[in-house]
Amino acid sequence: MAATTSPEAPLPVGEVSRLIGGWVDRLGAVWVEGQITQLSRRPGAGVVFLTLRDPSRDVSLSVTCYRAVFDRVADIVTEGARVVVHAKPEWYAPRGQLSLRAAEIRPVGVGELLARLEQLKKSLAAEGLFAAERKQALPFLPQLIGLVCGRASAAERDVLENARHRWPAVRFEVRNVPVQGVHAVPRVIEAVQELDALPEVDVIIVARGGGSVEDLLPFSDEQLIRTVSACRTPVVSAIGHEPDTPLLDLVADLRASTPTDAAKRVVPDVGEELARVQHLRDRALRCVTALLDREERGLAAARARPCMERPQRMVDEREEQIAALEDRARRTLGHLLDRADSELSHTLARVVSLSPAATLRRGYAVLQHADGSVVRAADEVAADEELRARVAEGGFTVRAVVGGPA
Repeated sequence: MAATTSPEAPLPVGEVSRLIGGWVDRLGAVWVEGQITQLSRRPGAGVVFLTLRDPSRDVSLSVTCYRAVFDRVADIVTEGARVVVHAKPEWYAPRGQLSLRAAEIRPVGVGELLARLEQLKKSLAAEGLFAAERKQALPFLPQLIGLVCGRASAAERDVLENARHRWPAVRFEVRNVPVQGVHAVPRVIEAVQELDALPEVDVIIVARGGGSVEDLLPFSDEQLIRTVSACRTPVVSAIGHEPDTPLLDLVADLRASTPTDAAKRVVPDVGEELARVQHLRDRALRCVTALLDREERGLAAARARPCMERPQRMVDEREEQIAALEDRARRTLGHLLDRADSELSHTLARVVSLSPAATLRRGYAVLQHADGSVVRAADEVAADEELRARVAEGGFTVRAVVGGPA
């Protein structure tokens, strides 16, 4: 239960320290993993003092153990080593200091480290942090490159020299950080976040030379992996040599085999680009020249056509055709008129030959009653009836005599 206090009834410092000690005692013994940063073995002293630091966070605890406990691993445990300690938290009331009293120290071997890394790799892969669709494309020509590397390291020199040799105008924003040891992870994370926050930085390179598995462990730290995964700026991993594969290689947008390879992959070669531009210019010139030549030949062929050499020739040809058609039309119409005239003459001759007038010219006469009707039979005529006789050239009156000579 929490202690009851007030401004009028505060607790003394000693009492607060005692209460904290009681709460710490209830924690019991725990297994703790960390990296040894300070180690003190005073001659003649029966106690060994060391500082255990979290590799991923800026947190450390003091650890004490009897010399007999430390002597069991003294040959293989030094500063910088990763260990697992079985210890009980202790509260030193006079100074208000928390420490761990170690009863057993176990070094973390390479095999165990690799097994943990493999387990972490599977866990992060299951979250999708290594998925290809999460990776960003690098800019063709970055204006400002962020570089995270060790101070005055070969990796820094390789990246800067090779990049400037390929493109002299390239600019760098360099952050020098520890690349191994207990301070490496938080400092690298801080540098990456700082560069990612700069809007003018187009790409970030995290570079380090080769080393042992233990030396490269900071670049497989889970916090660093998640930080790189959350970056909005493309990140290039250039850790160690070709066989080295820290987890940073898997989450980075591009993995370079070496720092030198990172410079080649991030910065284009000015000579190669100039040659490519010249090649494209030559190709464009050939294409344009071929197009102009083809169009020129087509124009020359068009101009060589008779209608283009003498355009009035087409009018002349059409004039001749029209004249021929006109003459043909006249002949055809003349033939039609002649044929119609001939047919009309024949018809007229037949009409004339079959007409009553032609019959009258042969000596016949037509007798008509006074009312103008034609006499067709003898019994239609009465005695002494005057009839009108019509002949070819006029007519005259006759009187009918009934019973007279035939």
